[in-house]
Amino acid sequence: MAKLSVNIGNLSLKNPILTASGTFGYGEEFAPFIDLNRLGGYIIKGTTLEHREGNPYPRMVETPSGMLNAVGLQNKGVDYFIENIYPRIRHYDSELIVNVSGAKIEDYVETARRLAPLDGINAIEVNISCPNVKEGGMAFGTTTSGAAEVTKAIRAVYPKTLIVKLSPNVTSIADIAKAVEAEGADSVSLINTLMGMSIDVERRRPHLSTITGGLSGPAVRPIAVRMVWQVAKAVKIPVIGLGGIMNGRDAVEFMLAGATAVEIGTANFIDPAVTMKVIDYMDDYCARHGISDINEIIGEI
Repeated sequence: MAKLSVNIGNLSLKNPILTASGTFGYGEEFAPFIDLNRLGGYIIKGTTLEHREGNPYPRMVETPSGMLNAVGLQNKGVDYFIENIYPRIRHYDSELIVNVSGAKIEDYVETARRLAPLDGINAIEVNISCPNVKEGGMAFGTTTSGAAEVTKAIRAVYPKTLIVKLSPNVTSIADIAKAVEAEGADSVSLINTLMGMSIDVERRRPHLSTITGGLSGPAVRPIAVRMVWQVAKAVKIPVIGLGGIMNGRDAVEFMLAGATAVEIGTANFIDPAVTMKVIDYMDDYCARHGISDINEIIGEI
């Protein structure tokens, strides 16, 4: 058996497989289908300072080789998470990472500050790139100055592993990555969803209540691989790759492009056991290619 463990900052993962925020709930929803303890880690749904109802329905639609979503960060807020959900999921033997979002920098900072003391959570993923909310989030992720400002503010209050999730809806994602690296990010994850739109031609109106939404699934994978490759060449911190990973081959592709770990998202909706299959594939891939340590293939391209 090959060594599959990887490191993201001070975070040690037993294997490179993570789940993408917004596609895996709080993890416990998938417990009937998979062994959560086998995962390198899982990233829970977007968490904000205050309760959010999310966007009006309809907020999901299938598209060719993908889907559009405009859920809008629906959650009950960080205090509800700490008091009611965290005690139920802290016992799993895989790294629990909380995805943090906000409308203002102060919201990000306060949410991160409240999560910092929790001994079962050793990392947060800061979402500065959500295309499904009208305020905040996206605005920070589309400029180097905005991305740097929010990263610096969170770094000042959060001492554990800080991952910043980047938007693909920018001119140069490598420049954004370098900006957050300079302000103390331990890692970057990319890509978040691409801005998309779908219209019901019979009803002559958009399928989504918000008109536009975030495109995910296999359709975005070549773009995501290209961006991961560019960012991995531009920064010294670990890169986490995501975007249309449907199987083990896709995950290895991201690692060859420079990703230290990967997140699996949309595929969870199609096959709840996909993460287990990807871990098994990595074992088999290493055996077939005579690889003793998965880290050997990172950034080979």
